[in-house]
Amino acid sequence: MTFERSAGILLHPTSLPTKYGIGELGEDAFRFIDFLKSAGQTLWQIFPLGPTGYGDSPYQSFSAFAGNPLLISLDKLVDDGFLSSDDLSNIPNFNPSEIDFGNLIIYKTNLLKKAFQNAKNEIENSPNFKVFCNENTFWLEDYALFMAGKDFHKGMHWTNWDTSLAFRDEKHLEDWKNTLSSNILYHKFVQYYFFKHWNEVKKYANENGIKIIGDMPIFIAYDSADLWANKHLFTVDEQGNLNSVAGVPPDYFSPTGQLWGNPLYRWEEMQKDNYAWWKLRFKKLLELVDIVRVDHFRGFEAFWQIPGNAVTAINGVWTKAPGKHFFTELIKEFGKLPIIAEDLGVITDEVKELRDSFNLPGMKILQFAFGENGDKNFLPHNYPKNCIVHTGSHDNDTTRGFFEKLKIEDVDTFNWAQNYLNYFGEDIVFPLIKEAYKSVANIVVIPLQDILNLGSEARMNFPGTLGGNWVWRFNWNQITPELASTYKKLVEIYERKAK
Repeated sequence: MTFERSAGILLHPTSLPTKYGIGELGEDAFRFIDFLKSAGQTLWQIFPLGPTGYGDSPYQSFSAFAGNPLLISLDKLVDDGFLSSDDLSNIPNFNPSEIDFGNLIIYKTNLLKKAFQNAKNEIENSPNFKVFCNENTFWLEDYALFMAGKDFHKGMHWTNWDTSLAFRDEKHLEDWKNTLSSNILYHKFVQYYFFKHWNEVKKYANENGIKIIGDMPIFIAYDSADLWANKHLFTVDEQGNLNSVAGVPPDYFSPTGQLWGNPLYRWEEMQKDNYAWWKLRFKKLLELVDIVRVDHFRGFEAFWQIPGNAVTAINGVWTKAPGKHFFTELIKEFGKLPIIAEDLGVITDEVKELRDSFNLPGMKILQFAFGENGDKNFLPHNYPKNCIVHTGSHDNDTTRGFFEKLKIEDVDTFNWAQNYLNYFGEDIVFPLIKEAYKSVANIVVIPLQDILNLGSEARMNFPGTLGGNWVWRFNWNQITPELASTYKKLVEIYERKAK
């Protein structure tokens, strides 16, 4: 699918300013959409919206279908009468620039449980709630039971639960549902309000000419409702142990590769029902977003298969996936697919052929054109029209941080970059952004950190590390009318306005 010439900003909702320790789907989300509109932007790109687990990564979610409870707007729960202003009067002293997930999860979960108790009688009799549950039965029943089981077992991985629940013994499953019924209802309540709040945000964005670019991680988490309820579709044995896991070989980000640890798909099993699970997954995400960025697209052509007990990603093998057949079946189901292919890393001719045979735009990261392993394919003069260009991704340093390090560690390349951009001043970030805007790439999306010209302190993620990732937040003092005006002019000059 070919997209119109356009521009947008990358910002996950968790990075929005609020007084509650994390970005929410309330007033600040609507205010950010207003900023996008005033800056002439027509795209808002986000990360996956699912509930996060260990490590707080949106790419390791308890469900491929559920929403993140931490994004629910507390103020809206007050408006609905399920919380009082007094309930929100004793807010911990959260750092406005960083998310403290440990304290935040305790604080917000307690408030969500209080809201549930106050809403319980009303929600059980709500026609809208019943419609939501009926329309989402295919994932919600398993997810709510999974999360209730996880709560019952003090957060332990599902492989450490009582075996009758861990392995869904049909003789005892109804007993578990009865035992956990109140907590199951709580998790359905939380999902209902996440989707209610998200749909209000998306509706406002679309009404203001903004499309949402969502994100679909190719793999699901080991500790997830998806695997627990569908073990036959994934690479686990009868005891739930991982036979093989996902990752990537040594690359730009890591000399030992990246050991993601996600279970892989049993594609031959998924083909038996024409990829029914995948079709439901795409259907649900396309209700939430307008365009889907498919993370690690190359995994649909071949994936790096690593032994389940490996300690690094070095000793893997490339294993074929049914890419062409898979996407052909999706197109039969949905028609044109509004997909962006994340085609970074080890990209072969076969991966390019798969991408191009379905006319999917790939990705260009400007930072990858420079540095020790600089690749000229990422320079703007080499771009095709059908691509999306970013200055950096969530796995990169901010662009300012990147060039500050490059200036010290590789002054020759830094000087070459200055010559390429024909810019010799101190602020190299904005000239690079202009280069993205003026390129032939149909889509340009810049991380907000780069638009604000922030240093390494605003980096989102360090691949292969745990703790301290996904925590960055901006504040409204950084968003000025001059900033909006600057980007609106770029949109006009380089003809990235909505038609």
